[in-house]
Amino acid sequence: MVSAVLAGTRWTTRIIPLILAGYIGLVTYVMIKRICVDFFLHHRQQSRTAIIFLVFYSVLLLLLLVTYSRLWLVVQINPGVVPLGPRAILQRERDVSGKRRRRSDGGEEDLEASRYDRWPDENPDSPGLEAFYSKDVFVCTNDGRPRWCSTCCNWKPDRAHHCSELDRCVKKMDHYCPWVGGVVGETSFKYFVQFTFYAALYYVVVVAAAGLCMRVTLANGEPLDGFVIAILAVSAFFAIFAFAMTCTAIRYICVNLTNVDYVKSKLGVYQLAIRVPRGTEDGFNYGVISYPLSPEPGSSPDLSGQTFTNNEPSSRDHLATRTFAIVKTEVGQNPWDMGYYRNWKSVMGSNAIDWLLPLRKSPCENEETSESFYKMGPLLQTLRTRFDLPDIPLDEKKEDTIKRVRK
Repeated sequence: MVSAVLAGTRWTTRIIPLILAGYIGLVTYVMIKRICVDFFLHHRQQSRTAIIFLVFYSVLLLLLLVTYSRLWLVVQINPGVVPLGPRAILQRERDVSGKRRRRSDGGEEDLEASRYDRWPDENPDSPGLEAFYSKDVFVCTNDGRPRWCSTCCNWKPDRAHHCSELDRCVKKMDHYCPWVGGVVGETSFKYFVQFTFYAALYYVVVVAAAGLCMRVTLANGEPLDGFVIAILAVSAFFAIFAFAMTCTAIRYICVNLTNVDYVKSKLGVYQLAIRVPRGTEDGFNYGVISYPLSPEPGSSPDLSGQTFTNNEPSSRDHLATRTFAIVKTEVGQNPWDMGYYRNWKSVMGSNAIDWLLPLRKSPCENEETSESFYKMGPLLQTLRTRFDLPDIPLDEKKEDTIKRVRK
């Protein structure tokens, strides 16, 4: 059943862009031939009106096609997926080679509906784990480790969400959109906003031209053009739809949220691992965890039967150890909210050309630093104050600088 649903979604995603292209072609024919040339220019001899609509329509059509083309290509080529974990890669290679697992009755198991490893990797040297504890703050679970994707068998970066249609985790996933051929996320959200903005303006021009044509036709008691009526009705719907999508997307940009982030913020809180001085002990209202993790007897076993614990390793260099306090935000608080203008620039760019034209990538693609995966707002310092977290001493900061230079 799950496989059939996913297959249906994929086919819908392939077909809808073709339907949209066909409709744009029909609108172009009706606007240029039947409305501007036949009606306004030849029948009504209103050349100025015809030229005005032709110019506005042509410019907006060009911008619509350019933004949609860039959006579609990015969605297809670089949707911003998170790399698979080693176990998921191995399992998918087996699937491709035809070594499918079978049920006890001999039938084939639906691998798309199953998960490769439901539990997080307990190995203290788990691949990808260092990318989190080498930062000063990251989103974590109750035990202080990053979030785990049981399908991709990997640790999920901040703000990443598993997309069931792609069967992959996507960075800053907003939503899966069949209109643009796939998932809208970190790499494509900027182009999505530009596309919906120009789509709204494009359909407004179509509605204005078709509406004026119908009004004049009715005023003179002439028969109505069926094509004009059709594109007026459909374009009015698309204009409202595109305008609503644009307003919603701009709202999310201004508060630095995605659709997935917004839903999560309404239902719960964010849990963060915030770096504190090495060796800090549990506080009154927070726990701590030290990285790198170390294998010790007495903890839950991993798949190989080995046991691990989170005690500080004695065999590793003490200077490599980092300690994190595990704290929670309040409901509705957003750690990445930097203020309206900074939020806007982090997605759309720093100047009007970037805002209006799909020329350069979104700046948020390059926001990952040694401090965090994405730039954080003043809430981070508010949490430090609220939980009375000690600041990192200068000697630890100097050690970090030396390590980065050596790398």
